[in-house]
Order: sequence, then C-alpha cells, then structure tokens
Amino acid sequence: MALKVAIVGLPNVGKSTLFNALTQTAAAQAANYPFCTIEPNTGDVAVPEPRLAVLAEIAGSKEIIPARINFVDIAGLVRGASKGEGLGNQFLANIRDCDAITYVARCFVDTDITHVEGRIDPVSDLEIIETELMLADLESLEKRLPQLEKRAKTGGDKDAATTVALINAALAYLREGRPARLAVESGKVSKEDMKAWNMLQLLTSKPALYVCNVEESAADKGNDLSAKVAERARADHANSVVISAQIESEIAMLDAAERQEFLETLGLEEPGLNRLIREAYKLLGLQSYFTVGPKEAHAWTIPVGCTAPQAAGVIHTDFEKGFIRAETIAYADYVQYKGEAGARDAGKLRQEGKEYIVKDGDVMNFRFNV
Repeated sequence: MALKVAIVGLPNVGKSTLFNALTQTAAAQAANYPFCTIEPNTGDVAVPEPRLAVLAEIAGSKEIIPARINFVDIAGLVRGASKGEGLGNQFLANIRDCDAITYVARCFVDTDITHVEGRIDPVSDLEIIETELMLADLESLEKRLPQLEKRAKTGGDKDAATTVALINAALAYLREGRPARLAVESGKVSKEDMKAWNMLQLLTSKPALYVCNVEESAADKGNDLSAKVAERARADHANSVVISAQIESEIAMLDAAERQEFLETLGLEEPGLNRLIREAYKLLGLQSYFTVGPKEAHAWTIPVGCTAPQAAGVIHTDFEKGFIRAETIAYADYVQYKGEAGARDAGKLRQEGKEYIVKDGDVMNFRFNV
C-alpha cells in the first residue's frame, strides 16, 4: 500500500532534519534559510514493530520484514501560499498528493536559526499553515459550486446533487475557519458518501498529526511550547507527538548498541521517531497482521476493518480470488503457546471465513484455490 504522509511546516522548523532521521539518510537538504527544500523528498520507512522479533524467535525465522510507510518532506510554506507566495501552488499540489499530514511546529528557541516570521510561536505557525490550506480549499470549492448546482437543479444529476451537499458541508466549516475534516468527524458525511467526499481532494480533510520539535533537554516530556501545541491539537481533534529532530538525527547514525546507550543517557525508552511513525500509521487507519515461518516473519499492512480475503489479497491477488479460509492465531496466543503447533494443540488456532474482520496482530495462514 503506497500511502504517503506529508511533512509540512514553515521554513526552518526542522522538517528536513526530521525527514533525514526518519530515512537515515541526508537526502533532504537542511539549511538555515527558507526554501532550502524545493522538490519534495520521499522516503520509505519501516514501521517499528517489536512483536515481529518475538514471533521470529519463536518460529526460527531467518528474516524479519516489517511494514513500511512513505514520508514526503515538502518545502516550507509561508503566509500567502494559497495566493502563490513562496512556492505557492507547487507546495499545495505536493500536499494534495499525500494521504495524511504531519504538521511540524518549532518548539525550541535557537537564535542561530532564523524564523521566517521573526518570532517563536508554534501555535501561530500552525494557524498560518492551516489557514493557507483552508483558503486553498475555499477557493477550490467556491469555483466548482455554481456549475455543480446548475447540473443538480436543471439536469437532475444525482451525483452532482450529492457533491453539492458535500461541498456545502465542507464550506460550513471552512468559512468558520475550521478544517474540512471536522465535517466527517461530526457525522455530516456518511460512509456511503466517503468516496465522493475524497474526490473533492480537500487539503484540510486529510488526517492530521502535530509534531512538536523541541530542544534536547525537553525530548522526553516536552516543554511549555509543546504543551500549547498539544492543547491546540486536542481542539482540532488531532494527536500530537514530542520529538527532538536534532537528537533523532544523531541517534539514526548510531549502531544498535550505541543507540540504546545514548537513549538511556537521555532517559528515553525508544527513539521519538518510533512514536511518530506508529502515530502516522494509525493516522492512515492502518494496522498489521503477520505471517510467520522458518523463512521469514512478515508484517503486512491492511486498513482497519479489512476482511480476511482482502488481507490475503495484500500478499497476492490470487489469494483473494481463490480464498477458502484463513487459519488464524491471536498474537498473544501464538506467544503463550510457543508457536503454531502449540496454539493448535491448545485450541487457539481458528478457521475463519470470508466475513472475518482481521484484528491487529493476527498471525495468519491462508488456504486458497485458483
């Protein structure tokens, strides 16, 4: 599943440093001036999954293959982007191509790193970003609405009528200065209309995660600035994560032993990137199931609510077409009974059919016939 998460923020807030740490490369230029990133950088990142190592040890798997997610480092936005300021339309088009957005807010003070607005106020920074995205959505919808209303009224076009209703639902929030995603979260958009809603391609309808980029000393619990961002996130029905991009870039360059020692000196249980990646994974409505054997322990990415045949199709389309049943063991049972044989003997291996909704962490084996 090639789903992409945009890394968005004003210039010089640490987006490219964060991207480089995520991908463990220096692919994105990080410099102390606006627009040092122009073309978006895309990186394929492994989703941290400690359960895989446990499964691999039990099964004697030779290889561990984690789920993966794509992050896109997008050029810094400035006030007026919706009207073409800065990189303007190019910036907005790059976000539109992504499935979710992480808003990076500068929650550290460093006089050596300039701020495009001349002050450190992460909540104001977030408001600038979201305002520009809302203005772009407003302009897009208001341009499309008259023609669609005409088709709905004079031509009896039912699809146009549905789209008009969805546009009006979005505009009700946007004109109040609130993101369009709240129309979905408040129940104004039905499940049946989600396909038509997604075709509107609204920037502010995308799931959002706020990333608080703090100094090293605040990497574990955050600071006063990140607390303000967390409060804003709750008001926007979004989650927030505290991270120090500079520390994460240093951690990413260490081997496993040195990394653990460094984390302990900072009082951290794991890299902040792990939390960020997992939150982004959840943001996209994704979960993992596992296949386990002597060759490999593999995490497969599926949407929450996926049926067993759909999950099988992620491995190969023939698995879904010829699906017969899924032999399924809950992760906890697989671990408790030391593998498939023990789980079967304990009556914990279940035969699930086409209607089964796969749960996060299920260990599965598919029977199919093509």
